[in-house]
Amino acid sequence: MPFPITNQVQTPQQSPKHYGITSPISLALPKEVDLALTRKLTEALKPYGVFEEELELQRRILVLGKLNTLVKEWIRDISETKNLPMSVIENVGGKIFTFGSYRLGVHTKGADIDALCVAPRHVERADFFSSFYEKLKDQEEVKDLRAVEEAFVPVIKLSFDGIEIDILFARLALQTIPEDLDLRDDSLLKNLDIRCIRSLNGCRVTDEILHLVPNIENFRLTLRAIKLWAKRHNIYSNILGFLGGVSWAMLVARTCQLYPNAVASTLVHKFFLVFSKWEWPNPVLLKQPEDCNLNLPVWDPRVTPSDRYHLMPIITPAYPQQNSTYNVSVSTRAVMIDEFKQGLAITDEILQNKAEWSKLFEAPNFFQKYKHYIVLLASAPTEKQHLEWVGLVESKIRILVGNLEKNEFITLAHVNPQSFPGPKEDVEKQEFNTMWVIGIVFKKMEGSENLNVDLTYDIQSFTDTVYRQAISSKMFEPDMKITAMHVRRKQLHQLLPNLVIQKRRKHSTEGVRLLNDSSLDLSLDSDNSMSIPSPTAALKSFPLNHAFNPPGPVPSLSSPPDSQAKADPVTSTDSSGGVSNGQKSGSAAAAAQPTPPCPATSPQVTSLSPPLAGAATPKPALKRPGSPLMEEKAKKPRQEEDPAAETDRTAVDTEATSSVELTQSGEDITEPQEVEGKDSEDKVTAAAVPDTQRVLNTDLSDVPLLPPNPIPVVKNSIKLRLSR
Repeated sequence: MPFPITNQVQTPQQSPKHYGITSPISLALPKEVDLALTRKLTEALKPYGVFEEELELQRRILVLGKLNTLVKEWIRDISETKNLPMSVIENVGGKIFTFGSYRLGVHTKGADIDALCVAPRHVERADFFSSFYEKLKDQEEVKDLRAVEEAFVPVIKLSFDGIEIDILFARLALQTIPEDLDLRDDSLLKNLDIRCIRSLNGCRVTDEILHLVPNIENFRLTLRAIKLWAKRHNIYSNILGFLGGVSWAMLVARTCQLYPNAVASTLVHKFFLVFSKWEWPNPVLLKQPEDCNLNLPVWDPRVTPSDRYHLMPIITPAYPQQNSTYNVSVSTRAVMIDEFKQGLAITDEILQNKAEWSKLFEAPNFFQKYKHYIVLLASAPTEKQHLEWVGLVESKIRILVGNLEKNEFITLAHVNPQSFPGPKEDVEKQEFNTMWVIGIVFKKMEGSENLNVDLTYDIQSFTDTVYRQAISSKMFEPDMKITAMHVRRKQLHQLLPNLVIQKRRKHSTEGVRLLNDSSLDLSLDSDNSMSIPSPTAALKSFPLNHAFNPPGPVPSLSSPPDSQAKADPVTSTDSSGGVSNGQKSGSAAAAAQPTPPCPATSPQVTSLSPPLAGAATPKPALKRPGSPLMEEKAKKPRQEEDPAAETDRTAVDTEATSSVELTQSGEDITEPQEVEGKDSEDKVTAAAVPDTQRVLNTDLSDVPLLPPNPIPVVKNSIKLRLSR
């Protein structure tokens, strides 16, 4: 069960035991100055709520005791219904184990508990998700009960007396479950199905970590400090390509092995020293991997080719050994290494009494760090749908980061693990929005030529992936949407007014590139003193009924059925490679829907609905060139300054029973934007896309027959012009 949590600093004697796969770097014992710095570290951590009060800890222990009793009662009842001998029923057992931050003893105030229900062989997983679920439902202390049976690791989630608990299930090949069962025993894995092995993995890894560190209390205090630092510096998230809790725990454990007698203040400094100089992709190992001959897949780049491409491998110490950081990308590794180096510099100052521990935990301003950002907005009409939708979108954001990294003009894409509430399309309409912000660093320009950066493919392939998974898992519901925007640093305060400190200027042409109706007035004064309508004002009279239609019965567009049958989509292949442009000929498209006025500072946004059935998204190359080419761009005539050019034109292509809508900006207007680099004259200009460059993700002429419930596609390109 849980380890008691104390803030006491232990000063162990030199231990003869050897920890880790190499000998220690130093066996030096702590000095008085190290102990004093450790006490200061403890005091610096307290304001952040990383230590739980003793009363709250006792409440957790009580709740887990009740849950353990429920498990024993349930397994006994199951045993009776399956007519087991009374001698077996009396000793059948069953037990709740904990893992994760609670088991490690580093959980924070209000944190949830990861638990594992271990049952004997006659209790099946179906029983856990039926009769045990019903037993939990009958408990008055249990709230928010929900089962996720189809997850990669099936789980029951609940709140027990106000404490959030996730319960996994493992059925062992044992007739009874003894109280002193040690889950680290590899023989327990024999004859188990893969879901039980996955469920056991968390407990086995956590227990191994605690057995592989020289001093548990010093390990805990160090880990608390490192986890807080990682969260404050926006690099704590396994799902988004950074490190999760178990990975940070293993890095701290390895530091403890290398400095077995050091106290927390020294260990925090040594942590940054070791991993700022670590030669990735050399793996971090806490023990020599062992083969149990159970034929389970383990991390081994000599055998598995895909393991050779892992950028920052940190290997779990329990069989089957796995890399806990397979989500790490080039960008996220670069961000973390940079943070390690900054952490080393700060802890150097702290050890020299030139700074306090509070400096290490100061949160950098992510929204001032970069000059360019991609903002993702996920929205759904109900809270339940929004929770599911946000979970799926967040789990796939690392795909977008990978796509952006492959763009030849992008050197880094840093996603902020923290999400934010987003602006609504319609104030009167119930809608739930979540927003993520990705910082972008462009390559420094060389030469004086203009280059075009096309982010359309990068974002489109990401959204296609999300929608396809939502549809294939039958999770997709009407009005679930993803919107992508390119936003400059100066514009972020419009979306995040409480987080971004904006320096106001008298004149500015920047406007956040929103395509659809928004509850925020995102317009700013222009340099030419013209009155520019905001997206909100411009679109209030424009019905958006068809702009974001989901799968399902599609309301008829303005064209009658006979005119739909006559629609002749014109397709062409864009020079960027594989992205086709669709446009409807004649004036029929212009008459299909009313066209609202568009602000002169036209928004650059990609508002994307699910892909057409059967449409394939081509795989990206290692580095994709910008599009369109300079020569082609030079040949394109600039549109006349005409009132009609300042309107949003909507083209509607129909084939069979499907509808495809293209919404794009009017005038081809460029705005000066700054680009990272030493040369302050480097500029980025955002160009609105002319009619001839409306982008679709597939050549409609190659699409097979569509299903009865077609999925409309609303797309617009995000293209930037890099100039000297």
